[in-house]
Amino acid sequence: MLPSNLWREIPQRYRLEAVFCPKCSTTYFPPRELCTECGSRELEKKKLPTKGKLVTYTVIHTPPKGFELYTPYIVGLVRLEDGTHITAQITDADPNKLDLDVDVEAVIRKVKENGREGPIYYGYKFRPILNANGAPERKC
Repeated sequence: MLPSNLWREIPQRYRLEAVFCPKCSTTYFPPRELCTECGSRELEKKKLPTKGKLVTYTVIHTPPKGFELYTPYIVGLVRLEDGTHITAQITDADPNKLDLDVDVEAVIRKVKENGREGPIYYGYKFRPILNANGAPERKC
């Protein structure tokens, strides 16, 4: 991806920016230009919450080309505080100790780098929120 294309994607890549349809109350992430529920093009930018719960996850052992050095890694489905679901990599977690329904928070982390001289790509990931004892938080 060209550096100029990266700059255009900053709101969704770094600020979890979505779009919201005020006509039918549907949120879209990643953003789009047309509401598929009602057909409206009058979508508004919306900053998504940075906290949520881990709904489900999988551990990737056989990655796509270019991500071989990062295995194993965890990809999960997160339900944000506003109810929006987002798929993201889960970081700072042991795949053997991770559990469902833990509270998670968004963080910015390196996604990959394009060789020794190329750009380093950053993006959002989620990590478990730990309590004072270092155990994952679980709120009722």
